[in-house]
This record gives sequence, C-alpha cells and structure tokens, in this order.
Amino acid sequence: MGDFPYADRFTVNRTLPEQGRPRADVLAELHAMAEEEDAFWESGKCSGTMYSGDHEHYRFLAEAFGDFAHVNVLQRDMCPSATKLEGEIIAMALDLMHAGAVEDTTTAGMVTSGGTGSILHAVLAYREQAAARLNGRRPNFVKPETGHPAFDKACHLFGIELRTAPVDPANTVVDPADVARLVDRDTIAVMGSAGNYGYGTIDPIAELGQLALERGVGLHVDGCLGGFILPFGEELGYDVPAFDFRVPGVTTISADTHKYGYSFKGSSTLLFRDKALRNAQYFHLAGWSGGKYMSPGIEGSRSGGLLAATWAAMVHYGRAGYRAHAQEIFATAASMMAAVRSHPELRIMGHPTFCFSFTSDDFDIYHVADRMRERGWRFNGQQYPNAIHMAVTRPQTRPGVAEEFATDLAEAVAYAREQHAAGKEAFSSAIYGGVAGGLTTEVEDLIVAVMSDMLDIQQGLPPVGTG
Repeated sequence: MGDFPYADRFTVNRTLPEQGRPRADVLAELHAMAEEEDAFWESGKCSGTMYSGDHEHYRFLAEAFGDFAHVNVLQRDMCPSATKLEGEIIAMALDLMHAGAVEDTTTAGMVTSGGTGSILHAVLAYREQAAARLNGRRPNFVKPETGHPAFDKACHLFGIELRTAPVDPANTVVDPADVARLVDRDTIAVMGSAGNYGYGTIDPIAELGQLALERGVGLHVDGCLGGFILPFGEELGYDVPAFDFRVPGVTTISADTHKYGYSFKGSSTLLFRDKALRNAQYFHLAGWSGGKYMSPGIEGSRSGGLLAATWAAMVHYGRAGYRAHAQEIFATAASMMAAVRSHPELRIMGHPTFCFSFTSDDFDIYHVADRMRERGWRFNGQQYPNAIHMAVTRPQTRPGVAEEFATDLAEAVAYAREQHAAGKEAFSSAIYGGVAGGLTTEVEDLIVAVMSDMLDIQQGLPPVGTG
C-alpha cells in the first residue's frame, strides 16, 4: 500500500474534525481495514504474530474486554474485580510453573504489558534488591547471545552493564561455563531462554540454576515465548526439560499470556520465587502534594479490559484446551521440520520444538525466502548465520497449510540452487541480512536513520491533496 496506506480510499484526518462522524460510518471504515488485513494471516503463511487465529475466540475476548475496557485497575476500591482477575491470572501462571515445588519462600507475580514489560520489571527488581550489597558499584547482568533484546534494553535503561555469553553454533544454546566466566561480585543475575526466540531451543536451565546458587546470583528464565506451550508439550510426552520453579536456582520467570496463552496483545506474567524480590522494584513517593503515591510496576493506569480478556482465555481453555492446541502445534511443527530435513541442502538450527529456524551451507537461504515470499509466505529473517525463522501457531495447524509449506519449500530450494549457480544475490538480504564482521558504528547509524525515517512516515500524513 505504500507509505500512506488507505490514503486513496479513506479520508485523511489532518485536524480534529469539527463535526464527528456517525458511529456506523467509523466502524465501517475500521471493519474494512481489519477484514482485508486479516486475510493475509488467515492463510497460515506467517511466522508467529497471530497465535490464536480464531475469530470466534477473538469475539469472546472482545466481549470480556468490553465489559472492563473503561476501568482503571489502579482504582481497586471502585473495581474490586481487578483484584480477583489479576490474582487468579497470577495464581494460574504460578501453578503452571510449578510454584508448589517452592517450600522456603512465598511465590508471587505481576501482570505486565508484554514480554518486554516482564523482562524490564525483572531486571529492575534484581538491580534494586542488589543495591545495598553493591554499595554504589555498577551492577552487571549476564545473558546468552540469543537472549531477547529486551534484556539489552533493560540494561541500557537502568544503567546496568550487560555481559553477553556466546552460544554453541551447533546446538544454539549457551554453555554454562561461558556464563560462569562472566559472573563476578557485581553480577545481579543471569538468564536462560525456554525457548529463545531465534531458534526455539532451550538453554540448560538446570545447569544455570546450579551456577546461580553457587555464585549467589539470580536466574531469570525467559519463557515469554514458550511459557504457555512448553508445559503442555511436556505433558504430551515431548522432550521438554524442566525450566520452571522445579529447578533450584530459578528465581524469576516471564511467560506471555498474549502469545500461546491466547489472550489479547499487551499482557504477560512475571513470576517470582520470593515475593521479597518482587517488592524490591516497587516505586513510592510519600511526600507528593497529590497524596502518597505508590506503584507496583512501571505502568500507571491500566485498562481492566486486558485483565478480563486474559482471565477469560485462561479459564475458558483450561489445561485440556491448551494441551489440545499444543498437540496440534507440536505435530504441525514436526511436519514442517520434516519437510525442511527432506532437503539435504537445508539444516535445522539446533534441536527445537514448536519454533524453529533453518539455514543452508550450500546457498544463501534468503533465495528460499525470496521465492517463498512470492508464494505468500511471511518469515522472519535472521543473521549470523542467515536463516529463516518459523514460529508455528494455530493458523498453521489448519488443514493443508503444512502440506503447502512442503510443496512451496521444494520449489524454493530448486530456485535457490538456480540462483546460486547463476551467481545472483538474494533480494531478502537487503531486508533481513547482516553485514560481514558484525555491526559497525556506521551500520548502527544507518539503522537509526532508517528507523527514524520509518517513524516519520508511519506517524506522519500523506502530502496535502492526497486523501
């Protein structure tokens, strides 16, 4: 649609209109955009993004959301339902993460605005709890290279030194010995993924937990992606190692309800082995003229709609519902990975479960991405090495999607061979690819410039006379 989508079809609002439009007119415009945009992911040809893909479920959540959309959950005296809903969301998530295995402390949790929100709050809690021990020294946090960039963001925002451990290129997980070499007296915590976004592989959480106990640091398990599907994969008999509170040394876990928990975007859970760590990141201001102020998290006002929708999704599906969807997803992922493995030129990265990436040692994998895009597929590209990422969600479990993937992949591999033999470069490398030797200052400056240009366009308006 170009830089200014829908400008040729709908009015561009350059100022607040003097007279408002009828509700039916406004809704008709929104419905038209939503219907057209839904048509893309409904094909099942996209990685991740739409985890449920069930319009009946979305309508159910929308009804639950609508009843509480106008509610501010800070005002618990006016809306005590928020206490019930949030408390039960946390209790159900703690149960899923085997909080019952914890005997020596009182477990607790928070509902946050998403995976990044959960990670930010976890890192902040570790920093605040360690402040007295560090006595002014700068804290550091250790993550595997595959750890989500939200940890980098948290360290940047909170003045924490980030130390990055390499991952084994063969199995795509971190070696605890490499993490141990980066831990010192100023380390506040380390982390491992279950699983990491890039490859869907699970770091050795048990070994990292032992390391954390020996060195007296926290261990955060990032289950933002896998937290609401891996437990059910384990129940189904898949090879899912323990990564939750059953593992000694695990002190916090993030698990997104807005991914495989099938709630609306904007909800996640952060779980604590010991509520004292949760309490460490509270903010309070006793002397403000507006009254005594205290906030349990970074956010202030929040809509009760997200709590209602998340609670509704969890109690509607229950363990049996989540397990049934997990079974379909794991089976579909296995089928799609089998299609990849049927081509000797392609290689699966590590040993993934429901989310996987593949590359090629024979040609640039982005040639495959180019041809698959022509067939309507939307993948996430990766670098170091170039790879194609596929997070299997419910839309891929629909009849025929996995078979179509196998057919289109076979044709794309043949195309990639031809392009490689002809010495042609892949188009996708300009979008997804990295640069040899890693990031340089010039490349970082370019990325900032591109992002700025994107925001200026996406938050801007088309030229006057258009729309």
